[in-house]
Amino acid sequence: MKSIAQLALIAVLSLGFRSTASAATETYVIDPVHSTLNFSLRHLVSKFTGSFTKVTGSISVDRADLGRSSVEAVVDIASLNTADEKRNGHVKSPDFFDVAQYTTASFKSTTWKKTGEDAYDVTGDLTLKNITKPVTLHVKLLGFGDGMNNAKLSGWEVTGLIKKSDFGLAGPAMLSKALGDEVSLNIGIEAVLKK
Repeated sequence: MKSIAQLALIAVLSLGFRSTASAATETYVIDPVHSTLNFSLRHLVSKFTGSFTKVTGSISVDRADLGRSSVEAVVDIASLNTADEKRNGHVKSPDFFDVAQYTTASFKSTTWKKTGEDAYDVTGDLTLKNITKPVTLHVKLLGFGDGMNNAKLSGWEVTGLIKKSDFGLAGPAMLSKALGDEVSLNIGIEAVLKK
């Protein structure tokens, strides 16, 4: 039978291990002002590009093992910009995103698989128009550094491919032939350490 002193020591050590584990994880909040989400897809014989200007979310980072990290992000669909107001309105219409009914898209990671130095395949659930499907994104850690007002930053580069048809975005039959189904994503994230 363990003495009271031994039990107290076990409890202290247990608390120490817990605080060490929690200290290993840092939470960074995505800075929408310094983050970009660009996309491109085939249009007849060329490439069509656009962007979403409002991306929010957070990244929980385990610097000792990035494979244990996680990310959750939300995109404001109304922030879509294709450099043409008429086209913006059409892409936001029920023909495509139907912004009046589906205001956001979201991504929540489930696994991080190391593919190279500071590079990972991050698989997660992407939800668009209330359709959720697994998607794998290629993520590169660009680094950690200091920002203004003593902010601590992390930088990330993300690329990937999704299919419009998987999320009910194929559009009218005529346009689905003119537009490619595969959409290339090119995302730059700057995130600020949460204090």
